[in-house]
Amino acid sequence: MRYICLLFLMTGCLVGPNFKQPDMSVQCEWMECENERIVCEAPFREAWWSYFEDPMLNCLIEMATGQNLTLKQAGMRVLEARAEMGIAVGQFFPQLQQLVGSAQRVKVSENAPNAAFIDHNYWDFISGLQVAWELDFWGRFRRGIEAADENLLATEANFQDVLLILISDVASAYVQMRTFESQVEILERNIKLQTRSLEISEARWRGGMVTDLDVQQAKTLLYLTKARLPDVTNNLRQTKNALAVLLGMLPDQMDGLITPSTYIPVAPPEIAVGIPAELICRRPDVRRAMHVAASQSAQVGIAVSELLPRISLTGFIGFEYAAATGSRVTGTEGGFFDIKSLTYSVGPQFAWPILNYGRLTNNVRAEKTRFYQALLSYENSVLRAFQEAEDGLSAFIQAHIEVADLELSVKAAERSAQIAQTQYVEGIADYTRVLQADRSQVENENFLAISRGKIALSLIQTYKSLGGGWQPFVCESD
Repeated sequence: MRYICLLFLMTGCLVGPNFKQPDMSVQCEWMECENERIVCEAPFREAWWSYFEDPMLNCLIEMATGQNLTLKQAGMRVLEARAEMGIAVGQFFPQLQQLVGSAQRVKVSENAPNAAFIDHNYWDFISGLQVAWELDFWGRFRRGIEAADENLLATEANFQDVLLILISDVASAYVQMRTFESQVEILERNIKLQTRSLEISEARWRGGMVTDLDVQQAKTLLYLTKARLPDVTNNLRQTKNALAVLLGMLPDQMDGLITPSTYIPVAPPEIAVGIPAELICRRPDVRRAMHVAASQSAQVGIAVSELLPRISLTGFIGFEYAAATGSRVTGTEGGFFDIKSLTYSVGPQFAWPILNYGRLTNNVRAEKTRFYQALLSYENSVLRAFQEAEDGLSAFIQAHIEVADLELSVKAAERSAQIAQTQYVEGIADYTRVLQADRSQVENENFLAISRGKIALSLIQTYKSLGGGWQPFVCESD
């Protein structure tokens, strides 16, 4: 036990409420559990990013967990909370322990009472140990230890939450980067095709086979496609810059780190999510909210103890020696370290701030309202956790449906563009059909790339909402 070394010091009662985790109703099963893509019985996979089977993603996540500055800052807060825990435990021992030493030149007034019988000028030397120990009769210090302990657990949960968010953000940024690279490739490929189409229409116009309208329509489509490229390229650059910050490095260091690719990470067709009851224990932000409430509950006990009397033991032991002006202090008999110079005092002290009851009772009320706020925050975090989990599962299922339809649409658009181009060259159809077919092909290919990225992003969102991802790294660090 954490406090077993202090059990012999724990005397007296413990005022204030004892925290009990609120009973929260949870779902028996996920709303999407009937869908074939959601596996509720399978064990939850902690290192969920391995589903993508992407070595570069694995490498980036490992780099981020070792270099991210926000994560390091959260780690420093854990160390701070541990130090504060040590301070709280230290309150159980004598609160004032100090070596006392002084040397004073004293001049007594000649008109002072009995001044004729004392030295008017002398040196006063004092040295010793002073101790003051307030007994934890009402449990004020024990509540302080309880509050510090819960605050430490909340800080550790916050570190785990920052780690979970970091892993999710790195994976999301990586998927978005690959999606933008795929969009850039789609636009560049279509720009080449549309440039070729413009050349054909210009050749036919010069041959008198078509009017200038076909040429202008071809230019309109080409330059419209080109105009979309800078925006996508800018989004790609900004995503790489954001990923660089997550990795704890400068943006210019990213260019040689990741090889460009149009491959968008592919999520598995189904995912294991476990049972809903596990969500409260797994989500770091929910556990953080619970520990914050428990810490605030202990603060209520501390505030209540302020209404009650304080009993302290104080003492001093040391040497005191007075020497007339001009004399010399020595270690010989009759000097400063002589047994006759030994002095001590010990006794209890009693203090009761009864005249401050108005302020102290209002302080109790304030601490109680803070406690109720923390409880409501905890309950709200539980509700928000289930909402985010259900949102992620729904997005994962619907993204798969969307991609399946878009793949068929892209195939149809590609075939339509080929037919329109062939008919235009043969003079069967006008350029309007080519224009419409090419524009539809670009749009459908772009939508398909975005939707494939949405499948991966929905998987990331799902496992982030389920609270998975921080456990492997915490276990390794332990």
